[in-house]
Amino acid sequence: MAKIVIDPLTRIEGHLRIEAEISGGKITGAWSSGTMFRGIENILKGRDPRDAWVFTQRICGVCTTVHAICSVRAVEDALGIQVPPNARMIRNILEAIQYVQDHVIHFYHLHALDWVDIVSALDADPAKTSQLAQSISDWPKSSADYFKGIKERVAAFVKTGQLGPFANAYWGHPAYKLPPEANLMAVAHYLEALEWQREVIKAHAILGGKNPHLQTYLVGGMSCPVDPNSQAGLNADGIAFLKDLFKKAKEFVEQVYLPDVLAVAPFYLDWAGIGEGLGNFLSYGDFPLTDTRSSDDPGNLFLPRGVILSRDLSTVHPVDQKAVTEYVTHSWYSYEDDREAKHPWQGGTWPNYTGPKPPYEYLDTDKKYSWLKAPRYNDQAVEVGPLARMLVAYAAGHERVKYWVDTVLAKLGAGPEALFSTLGRTAARCIETVVIAEQLIPWTEELAANIGKGDLRIHEQKHWDPSTWPAEAEGWGWTEAPRGALGHWIRIKNGRIENYQCIVPTTWNGSPRDANGQPGAYEASLVGTELADPEKPLEILRTIHSFDPCIACAVHLVEPRGNKTKIFRVC
Repeated sequence: MAKIVIDPLTRIEGHLRIEAEISGGKITGAWSSGTMFRGIENILKGRDPRDAWVFTQRICGVCTTVHAICSVRAVEDALGIQVPPNARMIRNILEAIQYVQDHVIHFYHLHALDWVDIVSALDADPAKTSQLAQSISDWPKSSADYFKGIKERVAAFVKTGQLGPFANAYWGHPAYKLPPEANLMAVAHYLEALEWQREVIKAHAILGGKNPHLQTYLVGGMSCPVDPNSQAGLNADGIAFLKDLFKKAKEFVEQVYLPDVLAVAPFYLDWAGIGEGLGNFLSYGDFPLTDTRSSDDPGNLFLPRGVILSRDLSTVHPVDQKAVTEYVTHSWYSYEDDREAKHPWQGGTWPNYTGPKPPYEYLDTDKKYSWLKAPRYNDQAVEVGPLARMLVAYAAGHERVKYWVDTVLAKLGAGPEALFSTLGRTAARCIETVVIAEQLIPWTEELAANIGKGDLRIHEQKHWDPSTWPAEAEGWGWTEAPRGALGHWIRIKNGRIENYQCIVPTTWNGSPRDANGQPGAYEASLVGTELADPEKPLEILRTIHSFDPCIACAVHLVEPRGNKTKIFRVC
């Protein structure tokens, strides 16, 4: 039985290795390995809990704000702090624009090249490309001259021979199915998205001070001033500027991103039956809509919290964070008993590298083979991310999610079962972007209305003084990062961090097998996939990229000596 290795798998954040067994041109087994170690949790021990968010936000430069909000929520949960309405609204807005920007970047700059052949775009007729673009959207940049200019730019770029990130792709692979005109349109929107995302994320600079790594989070609220009578605070001008940015964000999502997905998907409908994986889904839910500390109230969250098991959309199970555990049976960490699963409050980050010394060809996957732990919910492997969120919301009867899911499926002539797939993940991410983009301006107007009533509170001072804290406390912080369910668990003793653990979306999805032999979502999703050319495993890239991996979140330092394995050209 042949075995192939992709290491590193690119167009992701961090270092991921995929090993796959091939028999008869089909994947019969797969193993996901994070090849870096993350030690942020150990750095936090002994520090002031109010400073934790500054450190955890540096886990990643792509996921940016999500670790900050998760961290402050963990401390607030431990100390019983409720943030003021303005802080809740600003946090929602910051996270919402992060979703919109992040999902667009993922589709065009990380995932689209799995479906779009840039070289084919050089054979496109700009006039026909213009006809195609105008048939699916009223986006103004759609003239024949515009696409002619894009084609000339691409041709000039190719002529230089310095293709950078495009040099090692599988151009001409038989799995590419788009006609040249669709490829040229996608390339044009790839370039437009670069400019667009740079503009819309200015909202983070206004409300967060900068991007990435926002600076205005505080335990108990936010530090950005709110004052309609001050140029130094958030005022009417700032609100107007935000609304203009969010209008541009919504227009691009609805007139470019969504139409592109609907234009590309019909050529790849076979992928609605490929790459499913586990069939179990977890969402912590997010975007609190009311000012209450009862975060477990299902009506309090715009995106609902829940678990779906075995593809059963008739039942959304409640989430209990105490049912979350982690195994290290096949991970390069040690517990007293490596076959025992630990809840994060009892777990730790104790590295124990037992893998081969480089150079090596294959990992011993019967033993430990990854720096990612294996999180499980009620001892079951689950998938997290946009697909999990949209499935939970759809099954829970979320009005806008149901509308957009049903609309997209109807346009594709598919039923809900198509969501359980690689194509389903890609579609769900787009649907979620549309749903969240719709909320940006209303949530900003809600903030403006609250300020207009004279409520300028932005931070809760109660419990800020450590002398008021209990001798020991523990808390759970949660959020839905763009890539999925993110949890931070903290234990505080005598005013200092005694233990801190993060379980990030890619740890859920990219986990190795657990003590019971259950694979993680990446590993399960690849089994059964047929490869047109095992020497050019484009199909593996499609499914893994559909999760939008962020290995930097799941692990965080690299082996400096490197290694050499069978090399595949990937982009």
